[in-house]
Amino acid sequence: MSSTGDDAALGGLCAVHVPRTARTVADVPRVGRFPAVQPGQPAIERLAPTSELLGFRGPTACAAAGITYRQLDYWARTGLLEPSVRTAYPATSQRLYSFRDILLLKIVKRLLDAGVSLQNIRVAVAHLQAAEQAEQADLAGMTLMCDGATVYECTTPQQVVDLLKGGQGVFGIAVGAVWQELELTLGRLHAERTDTGETLVGNDPADELAQRRNRAV
Repeated sequence: MSSTGDDAALGGLCAVHVPRTARTVADVPRVGRFPAVQPGQPAIERLAPTSELLGFRGPTACAAAGITYRQLDYWARTGLLEPSVRTAYPATSQRLYSFRDILLLKIVKRLLDAGVSLQNIRVAVAHLQAAEQAEQADLAGMTLMCDGATVYECTTPQQVVDLLKGGQGVFGIAVGAVWQELELTLGRLHAERTDTGETLVGNDPADELAQRRNRAV
């Protein structure tokens, strides 16, 4: 989809539906990058949910992102957002999502709720993934603004102000706030180590069973 020229009129805003790199979603790594822990090597404890040593299964990703498993499965099968840690192939394996995968799932859910078409969301997600892989984007410091049709990437407060001056109704997503919310949520849910396959029990203060399991470790 070609640019409407709105980004130039808004003082250099980057409309995320215009890819700024030739890299595609297919270039994103689909397998874990970490070797197995050698015998006798101590386990890493208290990994943060953002750690690349952690992955999250489909039901956990759904709970954290606020979507249904049917949505998750459809988006993965159609290539909108596939898990970057482990796909469902071969058929005996389970999808495993990274923290950033689930962050994008939450953003997709909010854009859908704001009325953005799935077609525009698809291109926006591809743009964000490609920019991140090229180390051109700090997702936690980004604000996404949407006017119902186009999604804009704002990296400075002035860009947000410039967009608001346009007069049209906009919907904003502060990615940093979504990031912090997701950290708290995933810290209470189960995870899987990408190097050993070990299941890690979430630390939910309200979950008595989880507390007992943590004390038994």
